[in-house]
Amino acid sequence: MSKAAELAKWGEVSTNGQVSGRRNIVINGAMQVAQRSASVTGLGAANGYFTCDRWHLVSGATAGRLTMTQTADGPVGFANCIKLDCTTADTSIAAGENVLLQQRFEGQDLQSIGKGVTGAKEVTVSFYVKANAAFTFGCEVYDQDNTRQITKLFNTTTGWVRHEITFPADVDDGSSPFGDDNARSLDLSFWLHAGTTYTGGTLNTAAWANTTAANRAAGIDSFYSSTDNNFFITGVQLEVGSVATPFEHRSFGEEKLLCGRYYQKKGEEQVHSVLGHGYNNTTDDAIIFVPLTPEMRAIPTLDTGTLSKIRVTDQDASTEAIGALSISTTDSRTGMASLNAINITSDTQTAGEATALVCNNDAAGYIAFIAEL
Repeated sequence: MSKAAELAKWGEVSTNGQVSGRRNIVINGAMQVAQRSASVTGLGAANGYFTCDRWHLVSGATAGRLTMTQTADGPVGFANCIKLDCTTADTSIAAGENVLLQQRFEGQDLQSIGKGVTGAKEVTVSFYVKANAAFTFGCEVYDQDNTRQITKLFNTTTGWVRHEITFPADVDDGSSPFGDDNARSLDLSFWLHAGTTYTGGTLNTAAWANTTAANRAAGIDSFYSSTDNNFFITGVQLEVGSVATPFEHRSFGEEKLLCGRYYQKKGEEQVHSVLGHGYNNTTDDAIIFVPLTPEMRAIPTLDTGTLSKIRVTDQDASTEAIGALSISTTDSRTGMASLNAINITSDTQTAGEATALVCNNDAAGYIAFIAEL
């Protein structure tokens, strides 16, 4: 079947070599957006989102440590990548160790795959990678709703190489579709290090199967084998069908807006930023309303950065420190969070007056709203 015919099969149109329509399910696949930080050192003891938005580092039971950065490097057409740099090696690998770089997806964004029912479609993952040497790592798609998975291996060289990996349709018995909701349904993971809990079996490559842990990462090398090791990745795309189409570039503004469904950081990008407006409830507490754009995936939690770098200021231009800042009420549907600024240190605020929450001329003075999967 020709490429054009294959694209037509999936309802896509090719014009002058360009494929129309929104294809890439991955958000921030070109590693453009890094709201939290451009570089974080000493990672490996815990899971989390650290640098490029939507990219989650899983790291369990290992003594290895790494630095994760948004790095100005990439193949032609890409300005940025994620770089992982091994800073502490771990060559005595315990059974339960693992390191994965992954993106997690809401079920309602995956319905076009038709997974688990008659007519289910293949999916194709494409990405660019390089490393300091030749390694074998694993690319896995994992169904969180039904604990089913499949993994395929890929190799690195010291230059950028694009890999295109097609995973078969999972028709199963009709009982394992993705949930049509905002919960975590699918993980796209890159396995970089693992112990025998995950490598002791036979890699599951041929078809989706109910998860056997030992079959998830069999045959991969270890990123933590030497402090010389590094790993670079960008241009990650997940799309419906068996054809890897050219990477779907989106503008920085659109990509950041998509990331904002899961994480919104306000304040650090400019000095004396106004974070929200509200009123003094009493002399020592204020209610602040903060717009959330876009609507977040779920009711978010709050990260206050360095609290001492955040102030309230009222109509009398009195700017005061606060003792605590917390979410009072919020609703992901309204796009507005209500914060409670309490223990205003001077107790000089006037109840009923308008007030504002501001950052105090310092990059550490920010607030962030988190609704990650």
